Amino acid sequence: MNIPTDLRYTSDHEWIRLEGDIATVGVTDYAQGELGDIVFVEVETEGEELDAEEVFGTIEAVKTVSDLFLPVAGEVLEFNQALEDDPSLINNDPFGEGWIIKVKVSDTADLEALMDADAYAASLG
Repeated sequence: MNIPTDLRYTSDHEWIRLEGDIATVGVTDYAQGELGDIVFVEVETEGEELDAEEVFGTIEAVKTVSDLFLPVAGEVLEFNQALEDDPSLINNDPFGEGWIIKVKVSDTADLEALMDADAYAASLG
């Protein structure tokens, strides 16, 4: 299982990569593996200001639908439009082409509360 060391992680199996005050958010390799074949991603919060842990969208696999939780407070700037045509990008490249949203982070210090790669790996057992 791939757990890049340059990202921060949540207990809900989302990852976040910060560049300045813009964060890219997606689901982890573990999450996509547990979900199975992803068939649809819905994000209707583009342009909205959300708190950390608020639901920003849903991800649908063949057998289940799961909520997606925002790791940090901020404004949802962009949804990865490529997922409209090919949601399996999340299965094939969860840390690259399979990113889900970009967020303007309200307070970058919020990332300190998230897990680093070692802590995330430990949380998986």
